[in-house]
Amino acid sequence: MPELPEVQTTVSGLQKVLPNLAIKDVWTDWKKTFRENRFHDFKKAIVGKKVLSVTRRGKHILIRLTGNITIIIHMKMTGHLLYGKYKHFPHSNVLKNVGMRKTENERWVPAEKGPLNDPFNRFIHVVFSLSNGKHLAFSDMRKFGKIVLEKMENLKHSPHLAHLGPEPLEKGFCEKNFFEQISKKPRGKIKTVLMDQTIVAGIGNIYSDEMLWRAGIHPETKTGKLKDKKIKELFSAMKEILRGGIKLGGDSMSDYRNIFGERGHFQEKHHAYQKNGKRCDKRGCGGIIERKVVGGRSAHFCPKHQK
Repeated sequence: MPELPEVQTTVSGLQKVLPNLAIKDVWTDWKKTFRENRFHDFKKAIVGKKVLSVTRRGKHILIRLTGNITIIIHMKMTGHLLYGKYKHFPHSNVLKNVGMRKTENERWVPAEKGPLNDPFNRFIHVVFSLSNGKHLAFSDMRKFGKIVLEKMENLKHSPHLAHLGPEPLEKGFCEKNFFEQISKKPRGKIKTVLMDQTIVAGIGNIYSDEMLWRAGIHPETKTGKLKDKKIKELFSAMKEILRGGIKLGGDSMSDYRNIFGERGHFQEKHHAYQKNGKRCDKRGCGGIIERKVVGGRSAHFCPKHQK
């Protein structure tokens, strides 16, 4: 699932290309993506509206439009947004395959060569046609993504956003705030607490593994048992890891791509995540990375220096 760095990378890209463009049309072949809004009503509400800005809240993308409305997008497990010029093939084509007839579904394909043609970008289920002749496409292999519409005055209290904890990279979010937040779950395992979106917004499986590795904290350590020194180290690790993820354009170990279809590079800097069975590369450690299920999620850690 895209986490804070991947979502921020997407938002930063969209903020450069979308403002002042109008939405001319919307297409989908998977109406369940729109959850609370019937697709017909969603389309009617946004067509003709102009994009004002693109921001982030936790793992949510917020596209603010004229007309006092905001599109909220959660990319979920396998979703990512792509920007470029696409060709639409609206009708089924009858193909011959080893003497049999095969029907090819309606589809959108990039109009030009380049990263948008990456195989991980081919699962297009929503397309916004823009006033500059280009498109904003939502590729989502497993079709878990969510797109909803919210009025601006209701945004703060939206059920999609109201439960979220503070943003870990906000200037005002200090070590004291971090301590207060994780202290809300004193009996919780730190790996699980870090991924709890009501505690801190935006952290998921990949980055929590890397934070705990850097801070030298076992993922099953109870939050209430953490000493002040370790909390300080974890707070510092959180900031550094998330900023590093953004700088490297997110993590593309799985299927995440930026808006131009390009891979991020944070996966090249993993120390713990998906390193099961490999020697820990912390200087002077020599431990072997292990994998364990914690709170229903995989945790990767070094049992030697993460105690």
